[in-house]
Amino acid sequence: MRVGKDRLRLVIAYRINKRVIQIRSFFTEVFDLFRTDLALESKEMYDENNNVEISGVVVDKANKGSVDITRIEITDEHGSQALGKPKGNYITLEVPGLRNADSELKDEVSMALSEELQSIIRFKDDLKVLVVGLGNQRVTPDALGPLTVSKIKVTRQFFLAYKKEKDESMSCVSALIPGVMGTTGIETVEIIKGAVDKVKPDLIIAIDALAARRVERINTTIQITDSGINPGAGVGNRRLQLNSDSMGIRVVAIGVPTVIDSFTVVFDTIEELGQCGKDQKIGNYFGQLSQVLKNNGNIVNEMLNSCSRKMIVTANDIDTLVQDFSQIIANSLNISLHPGLKLEDVNKYLN
Repeated sequence: MRVGKDRLRLVIAYRINKRVIQIRSFFTEVFDLFRTDLALESKEMYDENNNVEISGVVVDKANKGSVDITRIEITDEHGSQALGKPKGNYITLEVPGLRNADSELKDEVSMALSEELQSIIRFKDDLKVLVVGLGNQRVTPDALGPLTVSKIKVTRQFFLAYKKEKDESMSCVSALIPGVMGTTGIETVEIIKGAVDKVKPDLIIAIDALAARRVERINTTIQITDSGINPGAGVGNRRLQLNSDSMGIRVVAIGVPTVIDSFTVVFDTIEELGQCGKDQKIGNYFGQLSQVLKNNGNIVNEMLNSCSRKMIVTANDIDTLVQDFSQIIANSLNISLHPGLKLEDVNKYLN
Protein backbone atom coordinates (compact mmCIF):
# COMPACT_ATOMS: atom_id res chain seq x y z
CA MET A 1 0.00 0.00 0.00
CA ARG A 2 2.91 2.30 0.89
CA VAL A 3 4.54 1.58 -2.52
CA GLY A 4 1.33 2.57 -4.29
CA LYS A 5 1.20 5.93 -2.50
CA ASP A 6 4.86 6.62 -3.25
CA ARG A 7 4.30 5.81 -6.91
CA LEU A 8 1.26 8.11 -7.01
CA ARG A 9 3.35 10.94 -5.53
CA LEU A 10 6.05 10.35 -8.15
CA VAL A 11 3.49 10.43 -10.98
CA ILE A 12 1.96 13.68 -9.66
CA ALA A 13 5.41 15.25 -9.21
CA TYR A 14 6.41 14.20 -12.75
CA ARG A 15 3.27 15.68 -14.26
CA ILE A 16 3.72 18.96 -12.35
CA ASN A 17 7.39 19.22 -13.37
CA LYS A 18 6.51 18.36 -16.97
CA ARG A 19 3.87 21.10 -16.98
CA VAL A 20 6.36 23.66 -15.56
CA ILE A 21 8.95 22.67 -18.20
CA GLN A 22 6.31 23.08 -20.93
CA ILE A 23 5.40 26.54 -19.62
CA ARG A 24 9.08 27.57 -19.50
CA SER A 25 9.65 26.22 -22.99
CA PHE A 26 6.62 28.08 -24.33
CA PHE A 27 7.69 31.39 -22.86
CA THR A 28 11.31 30.98 -23.95
CA GLU A 29 10.05 30.58 -27.52
CA VAL A 30 7.41 33.31 -27.44
CA PHE A 31 9.32 35.92 -25.43
CA ASP A 32 12.42 35.49 -27.58
CA LEU A 33 10.26 36.43 -30.55
CA PHE A 34 7.79 38.90 -29.00
CA ARG A 35 9.09 41.11 -26.23
CA THR A 36 6.69 42.86 -23.87
CA ASP A 37 6.94 44.53 -20.47
CA LEU A 38 3.17 44.42 -19.95
CA ALA A 39 1.80 41.65 -17.71
CA LEU A 40 -1.53 41.99 -19.53
CA GLU A 41 0.10 41.08 -22.85
CA SER A 42 1.98 38.17 -21.26
CA LYS A 43 -1.39 36.84 -20.07
CA GLU A 44 -2.88 37.33 -23.55
CA MET A 45 0.02 35.46 -25.20
CA TYR A 46 -0.40 32.60 -22.74
CA ASP A 47 -4.14 32.42 -23.39
CA GLU A 48 -3.60 32.36 -27.17
CA ASN A 49 -1.54 29.18 -26.85
CA ASN A 50 -3.25 27.42 -23.92
CA ASN A 51 -6.81 26.40 -23.17
CA VAL A 52 -6.41 26.22 -19.39
CA GLU A 53 -6.54 28.86 -16.68
CA ILE A 54 -3.26 29.69 -14.94
CA SER A 55 -3.16 28.81 -11.27
CA GLY A 56 -1.49 31.54 -9.26
CA VAL A 57 -2.83 34.33 -11.48
CA VAL A 58 -5.92 36.35 -10.51
CA VAL A 59 -7.47 38.73 -13.07
CA ASP A 60 -10.04 41.45 -12.44
CA LYS A 61 -11.42 43.92 -14.99
CA ALA A 62 -13.14 47.26 -14.47
CA ASN A 63 -14.13 50.36 -16.39
CA LYS A 64 -14.05 54.00 -15.34
CA GLY A 65 -15.47 56.21 -18.09
CA SER A 66 -12.95 56.22 -20.95
CA VAL A 67 -10.48 54.05 -19.03
CA ASP A 68 -10.41 50.23 -19.16
CA ILE A 69 -8.60 48.78 -16.15
CA THR A 70 -7.18 45.26 -15.83
CA ARG A 71 -5.75 44.17 -12.47
CA ILE A 72 -3.54 41.08 -12.51
CA GLU A 73 -2.16 39.56 -9.32
CA ILE A 74 0.57 36.90 -9.57
CA THR A 75 0.30 35.06 -6.27
CA ASP A 76 2.81 32.22 -6.51
CA GLU A 77 5.82 30.83 -8.35
CA HIS A 78 3.70 28.87 -10.80
CA GLY A 79 1.94 32.03 -11.94
CA SER A 80 5.28 33.83 -12.13
CA GLN A 81 6.73 31.12 -14.39
CA ALA A 82 3.61 31.08 -16.54
CA LEU A 83 3.67 34.82 -17.27
CA GLY A 84 7.42 35.36 -17.06
CA LYS A 85 6.89 38.12 -14.47
CA PRO A 86 7.79 38.43 -10.76
CA LYS A 87 5.09 37.89 -8.16
CA GLY A 88 3.09 41.02 -7.41
CA ASN A 89 0.27 43.25 -8.60
CA TYR A 90 0.06 44.63 -12.15
CA ILE A 91 -2.56 47.27 -12.97
CA THR A 92 -3.03 48.25 -16.61
CA LEU A 93 -5.00 51.31 -17.73
CA GLU A 94 -5.94 51.35 -21.42
CA VAL A 95 -7.21 54.50 -23.15
CA PRO A 96 -7.14 54.28 -26.98
CA GLY A 97 -8.13 57.94 -27.27
CA LEU A 98 -4.94 59.11 -25.55
CA ARG A 99 -3.14 59.43 -28.88
CA ASN A 100 -5.30 62.48 -29.61
CA ALA A 101 -6.30 63.44 -26.10
CA ASP A 102 -7.77 66.79 -25.14
CA SER A 103 -7.30 68.33 -21.70
CA GLU A 104 -10.54 66.78 -20.36
CA LEU A 105 -9.50 63.24 -21.26
CA LYS A 106 -6.02 63.75 -19.81
CA ASP A 107 -7.57 64.97 -16.56
CA GLU A 108 -9.92 61.97 -16.52
CA VAL A 109 -7.01 59.55 -16.95
CA SER A 110 -4.98 61.40 -14.29
CA MET A 111 -7.81 60.92 -11.77
CA ALA A 112 -8.27 57.24 -12.66
CA LEU A 113 -4.52 56.63 -12.36
CA SER A 114 -4.43 58.53 -9.07
CA GLU A 115 -7.14 56.31 -7.58
CA GLU A 116 -5.16 53.18 -8.48
CA LEU A 117 -1.93 54.67 -7.12
CA GLN A 118 -3.53 55.69 -3.83
CA SER A 119 -4.49 52.08 -3.13
CA ILE A 120 -0.84 51.04 -3.60
CA ILE A 121 0.96 54.03 -2.05
CA ARG A 122 -1.19 54.10 1.11
CA PHE A 123 -0.61 57.69 2.26
CA LYS A 124 0.24 58.45 5.89
CA ASP A 125 1.19 61.78 7.46
CA ASP A 126 4.88 60.82 7.85
CA LEU A 127 5.31 59.17 4.43
CA LYS A 128 8.71 59.69 2.76
CA VAL A 129 8.90 59.02 -0.97
CA LEU A 130 11.71 59.06 -3.52
CA VAL A 131 10.45 59.55 -7.10
CA VAL A 132 12.92 58.33 -9.72
CA GLY A 133 12.84 59.18 -13.42
CA LEU A 134 14.55 56.34 -15.29
CA GLY A 135 15.75 56.69 -18.86
CA ASN A 136 17.83 58.80 -21.20
CA GLN A 137 16.70 62.42 -21.57
CA ARG A 138 18.42 62.63 -24.96
CA VAL A 139 16.37 59.80 -26.48
CA THR A 140 12.75 60.88 -26.82
CA PRO A 141 11.01 57.47 -26.42
CA ASP A 142 13.15 56.88 -23.33
CA ALA A 143 12.68 60.33 -21.80
CA LEU A 144 9.34 59.66 -20.06
CA GLY A 145 10.90 59.21 -16.60
CA PRO A 146 13.03 62.36 -16.54
CA LEU A 147 10.23 64.47 -18.04
CA THR A 148 7.74 63.24 -15.44
CA VAL A 149 10.08 63.85 -12.51
CA SER A 150 10.66 67.43 -13.67
CA LYS A 151 6.94 68.03 -13.01
CA ILE A 152 6.76 66.42 -9.56
CA LYS A 153 6.14 68.69 -6.56
CA VAL A 154 9.12 67.95 -4.29
CA THR A 155 8.72 68.90 -0.63
CA ARG A 156 11.63 67.42 1.32
CA GLN A 157 13.37 70.80 1.50
CA PHE A 158 10.37 72.25 3.37
CA PHE A 159 10.31 69.39 5.87
CA LEU A 160 14.04 69.97 6.54
CA ALA A 161 13.77 73.77 6.74
CA TYR A 162 10.86 73.70 9.21
CA LYS A 163 12.08 70.56 11.01
CA LYS A 164 8.79 68.78 10.33
CA GLU A 165 8.40 65.03 10.67
CA LYS A 166 4.84 64.75 9.38
CA ASP A 167 2.08 66.63 7.57
CA GLU A 168 -1.52 65.65 6.95
CA SER A 169 -1.69 67.41 3.58
CA MET A 170 1.56 66.34 1.91
CA SER A 171 4.26 63.67 1.78
CA CYS A 172 7.96 64.30 2.18
CA VAL A 173 8.94 63.91 -1.49
CA SER A 174 12.39 63.96 -3.04
CA ALA A 175 13.22 63.32 -6.70
CA LEU A 176 16.10 61.86 -8.66
CA ILE A 177 17.03 61.60 -12.35
CA PRO A 178 19.97 59.15 -12.30
CA GLY A 179 20.63 59.13 -16.05
CA VAL A 180 21.88 56.01 -17.82
CA MET A 181 25.09 54.05 -17.45
CA GLY A 182 26.21 55.06 -20.95
CA THR A 183 26.53 58.69 -19.81
CA THR A 184 27.33 58.28 -16.09
CA GLY A 185 29.46 55.12 -16.04
CA ILE A 186 27.54 54.07 -12.95
CA GLU A 187 24.81 51.46 -12.66
CA THR A 188 21.46 53.22 -12.23
CA VAL A 189 20.53 51.01 -9.28
CA GLU A 190 23.79 51.96 -7.52
CA ILE A 191 22.98 55.68 -7.83
CA ILE A 192 19.46 55.11 -6.51
CA LYS A 193 20.76 53.00 -3.64
CA GLY A 194 23.10 55.84 -2.63
CA ALA A 195 20.16 58.26 -2.55
CA VAL A 196 18.06 55.78 -0.57
CA ASP A 197 20.81 55.40 2.05
CA LYS A 198 20.95 59.19 2.45
CA VAL A 199 17.26 60.14 2.23
CA LYS A 200 15.84 56.97 3.84
CA PRO A 201 12.45 56.96 2.09
CA ASP A 202 9.65 54.52 2.88
CA LEU A 203 8.85 54.05 -0.79
CA ILE A 204 10.44 54.42 -4.22
CA ILE A 205 8.25 55.31 -7.21
CA ALA A 206 10.06 54.73 -10.50
CA ILE A 207 8.85 55.92 -13.91
CA ASP A 208 10.20 54.37 -17.11
CA ALA A 209 9.47 53.66 -20.76
CA LEU A 210 8.32 50.14 -21.64
CA ALA A 211 8.04 47.91 -24.71
CA ALA A 212 4.75 46.48 -25.97
CA ARG A 213 3.74 43.45 -28.02
CA ARG A 214 0.75 45.12 -29.69
CA VAL A 215 1.01 48.26 -31.80
CA GLU A 216 -2.33 49.53 -30.49
CA ARG A 217 -0.91 49.70 -26.95
CA ILE A 218 1.91 52.06 -27.86
CA ASN A 219 1.22 55.38 -26.11
CA THR A 220 -2.30 54.33 -25.07
CA THR A 221 -1.49 52.25 -21.99
CA ILE A 222 -0.13 52.78 -18.48
CA GLN A 223 1.08 49.97 -16.21
CA ILE A 224 1.55 50.17 -12.45
CA THR A 225 3.29 47.37 -10.55
CA ASP A 226 4.60 46.81 -7.02
CA SER A 227 7.09 44.17 -8.21
CA GLY A 228 9.82 46.61 -9.29
CA ILE A 229 11.36 47.21 -12.71
CA ASN A 230 14.41 46.61 -14.89
CA PRO A 231 15.84 50.05 -15.82
CA GLY A 232 16.24 50.35 -19.59
CA ALA A 233 13.83 47.49 -20.32
CA GLY A 234 11.78 49.56 -22.74
CA VAL A 235 14.68 50.14 -25.12
CA GLY A 236 16.07 46.62 -24.73
CA ASN A 237 18.93 47.55 -22.40
CA ARG A 238 18.26 45.69 -19.17
CA ARG A 239 20.37 46.61 -16.12
CA LEU A 240 20.32 45.53 -12.48
CA GLN A 241 16.81 45.14 -11.11
CA LEU A 242 15.21 47.91 -9.10
CA ASN A 243 12.96 46.18 -6.57
CA SER A 244 12.39 45.63 -2.86
CA ASP A 245 15.19 43.05 -2.72
CA SER A 246 17.84 45.43 -4.12
CA MET A 247 16.58 48.53 -2.26
CA GLY A 248 15.32 47.11 1.03
CA ILE A 249 12.05 49.12 0.76
CA ARG A 250 8.88 49.02 -1.34
CA VAL A 251 9.26 49.88 -5.02
CA VAL A 252 6.32 50.91 -7.21
CA ALA A 253 6.95 51.21 -10.95
CA ILE A 254 4.89 53.19 -13.46
CA GLY A 255 5.51 52.59 -17.13
CA VAL A 256 4.17 53.50 -20.55
CA PRO A 257 4.99 51.43 -23.67
CA THR A 258 6.64 53.84 -26.10
CA VAL A 259 8.44 51.33 -28.35
CA ILE A 260 7.88 48.01 -30.09
CA ASP A 261 10.21 45.51 -31.77
CA SER A 262 10.38 46.00 -35.52
CA PHE A 263 9.92 42.26 -36.10
CA THR A 264 6.66 42.35 -34.13
CA VAL A 265 5.29 44.95 -36.54
CA VAL A 266 6.36 42.81 -39.52
CA PHE A 267 4.90 39.64 -37.99
CA ASP A 268 1.55 41.30 -37.23
CA THR A 269 1.39 42.47 -40.87
CA ILE A 270 2.06 38.93 -42.11
CA GLU A 271 -0.57 37.56 -39.72
CA GLU A 272 -3.16 40.11 -40.91
CA LEU A 273 -2.42 39.20 -44.54
CA GLY A 274 -2.99 35.57 -43.59
CA GLN A 275 -6.44 36.44 -42.27
CA CYS A 276 -7.37 38.53 -45.30
CA GLY A 277 -10.11 36.75 -47.25
CA LYS A 278 -9.78 38.53 -50.61
CA ASP A 279 -7.32 36.02 -52.07
CA GLN A 280 -7.45 32.59 -50.43
CA LYS A 281 -4.20 31.32 -51.98
CA ILE A 282 -2.16 34.31 -50.78
CA GLY A 283 -3.99 34.30 -47.46
CA ASN A 284 -3.10 30.64 -46.88
CA TYR A 285 0.55 31.32 -47.72
CA PHE A 286 0.87 34.15 -45.20
CA GLY A 287 -1.13 32.17 -42.64
CA GLN A 288 1.32 29.25 -42.90
CA LEU A 289 4.29 31.62 -42.79
CA SER A 290 3.09 33.29 -39.59
CA GLN A 291 2.60 29.88 -37.97
CA VAL A 292 6.12 28.77 -38.93
CA LEU A 293 7.58 31.96 -37.46
CA LYS A 294 5.59 31.58 -34.25
CA ASN A 295 6.51 27.90 -33.81
CA ASN A 296 10.24 28.51 -34.29
CA GLY A 297 10.83 31.53 -32.07
CA ASN A 298 14.35 30.60 -30.94
CA ILE A 299 15.58 29.95 -34.48
CA VAL A 300 14.03 33.15 -35.86
CA ASN A 301 15.50 35.13 -32.96
CA GLU A 302 19.00 33.73 -33.66
CA MET A 303 18.66 34.55 -37.35
CA LEU A 304 17.60 38.13 -36.58
CA ASN A 305 20.56 38.55 -34.23
CA SER A 306 23.05 37.13 -36.72
CA CYS A 307 22.01 39.54 -39.49
CA SER A 308 21.65 42.58 -37.20
CA ARG A 309 17.95 43.04 -37.93
CA LYS A 310 16.74 43.54 -34.35
CA MET A 311 15.50 47.10 -34.02
CA ILE A 312 12.91 48.96 -31.99
CA VAL A 313 10.53 51.53 -33.46
CA THR A 314 8.27 54.22 -32.07
CA ALA A 315 5.48 56.59 -33.15
CA ASN A 316 6.25 59.55 -35.41
CA ASP A 317 4.63 61.96 -32.93
CA ILE A 318 6.46 60.56 -29.92
CA ASP A 319 7.58 64.05 -28.78
CA THR A 320 4.01 65.17 -28.09
CA LEU A 321 2.91 61.82 -26.68
CA VAL A 322 5.75 61.62 -24.15
CA GLN A 323 4.96 65.17 -23.00
CA ASP A 324 1.28 64.24 -22.58
CA PHE A 325 2.02 61.09 -20.59
CA SER A 326 4.56 62.85 -18.38
CA GLN A 327 1.88 65.39 -17.47
CA ILE A 328 -0.75 62.68 -16.79
CA ILE A 329 1.58 60.66 -14.56
CA ALA A 330 2.93 63.74 -12.75
CA ASN A 331 -0.63 64.97 -12.11
CA SER A 332 -1.69 61.63 -10.65
CA LEU A 333 1.42 61.36 -8.47
CA ASN A 334 1.13 64.92 -7.15
CA ILE A 335 -2.50 64.27 -6.18
CA SER A 336 -1.71 60.87 -4.64
CA LEU A 337 1.31 62.04 -2.65
CA HIS A 338 -0.16 65.37 -1.54
CA PRO A 339 -3.82 64.93 -0.44
CA GLY A 340 -4.05 68.67 0.17
CA LEU A 341 -3.77 69.29 -3.59
CA LYS A 342 -6.61 69.12 -6.08
CA LEU A 343 -6.27 68.51 -9.80
CA GLU A 344 -6.83 72.19 -10.63
CA ASP A 345 -4.04 73.11 -8.19
CA VAL A 346 -1.70 70.65 -9.83
CA ASN A 347 -2.47 71.95 -13.32
CA LYS A 348 -1.68 75.50 -12.14
CA TYR A 349 1.59 74.28 -10.62
CA LEU A 350 2.66 72.56 -13.86
CA ASN A 351 1.69 75.52 -16.02
